[in-house]
Amino acid sequence: MSIRHESFNNTSMLDDYTENCGGVTKSLYACDNVLVSHKISSINRGTPTSMRAPGAAPGLFALESAIDEMALASGMDPLAFRKLNLADKDQSVGLPWSSNHLPEAIDKAAERFGWHARKADIGSMREGDEIIGYGMGACNWEAYQVPTDARVILRSDGTALAQCGLQDIGTGTYTIVAQTVSQLTGIPVERVEVELGSSSFPAGPVSGGSWVTASVMPAIAGATREALQKLRQYAVSKDAVFAGQDAESIKVENGQLVIGEQRASFVDVLKGQRLSRAEGNFQSGMPEAGKYSFRSFGVHFVEVRWDPGISSLRVSRVVSAIDVGKVVNPLAARNQVEGAIVMGIGMALFEAGEYDPRSGMPVNNNYAEYVVPVHADQPDIDVLLLDYPDYNLGEFGARGIGEIGVTGLAAAVANAVYHATGKRVRSLPISKEKLMAGL
Repeated sequence: MSIRHESFNNTSMLDDYTENCGGVTKSLYACDNVLVSHKISSINRGTPTSMRAPGAAPGLFALESAIDEMALASGMDPLAFRKLNLADKDQSVGLPWSSNHLPEAIDKAAERFGWHARKADIGSMREGDEIIGYGMGACNWEAYQVPTDARVILRSDGTALAQCGLQDIGTGTYTIVAQTVSQLTGIPVERVEVELGSSSFPAGPVSGGSWVTASVMPAIAGATREALQKLRQYAVSKDAVFAGQDAESIKVENGQLVIGEQRASFVDVLKGQRLSRAEGNFQSGMPEAGKYSFRSFGVHFVEVRWDPGISSLRVSRVVSAIDVGKVVNPLAARNQVEGAIVMGIGMALFEAGEYDPRSGMPVNNNYAEYVVPVHADQPDIDVLLLDYPDYNLGEFGARGIGEIGVTGLAAAVANAVYHATGKRVRSLPISKEKLMAGL
């Protein structure tokens, strides 16, 4: 078997923006013969830029649609065909996975979804006037950890302050930072103040690439340990509570320093030395290169319903299983995937930018004419988080989750549409006009 993945994208006359749509194609399935190419065309439009999961989101629509077609052409169930061909290492770089639980993700999501009830014949599943279609799509997304600076201050009022120059764009970074400080110090989360997003703070990464959690946690942890080490030194100094004892023997428990049967709160140590704070600063690094391939993995199962009498198409149900290492905050993580799924539905069924060929200007640059999913379009969404720490990436074992949820979803919708209608739509969005033209 061989795979040839060609991608084309438009760009402006002034730039050479290229979207790497074939990146995932080189790593998701085992294949010794893979050819990926990218070409650009300069046209009379503005320069495009990255959207959530650049490259992988459109690229996996092509790959996972093709995989579905191959499965059906070979007479195999699409799930069985995918599992049979999953890569056991990253062939694109010749490295083993740092951690990969995609087969288990597929099995668990399939069971939760009820894939076993799928009838193979096109249009054979009905409920009332609606024809039901089942589809699936697998995905992976690179996991990054980038250098990050952080500052943590333990204060004499029993609170802590954590600072970093990165941003929280609604993904829960404030909470994750507070959790990290709390975990290492025993200070309750509600007594940890977090400050982000100022150029006066230690430098942090941009909020993109699904790398914030994996990057900021080691930096915050390192700064917290530095602050605790200073606190230990204060505690063993002359006239201090543990004067003359070995600082390295002091443990930290529930906001206290402990050595043998002796205990002293952070507040007592600092006030005893007439100090207002113990400050730690730290810069995290990157994982060792050339040893592992770091990626997150996932799968989506989608149910669509097509009513041919009124030309109504909707996504009614989605079950997704995601393997992103350690899940630090399950509520925020699940919210990230749910939002990505909704964006994937928009990509699959609604969204399309239209341009005036004369001026090159967008003509539907408003929410009245650029159609996005609304509340009425939301399906029942069930997200399974596997929660297997990836300690090869870092001590916390967490990989990013911000973008993987949108990858593979459009293909899963398209595959479900084919199962319901017999129409293989190879361009997005899957409009009623495209469906009706082929039925």
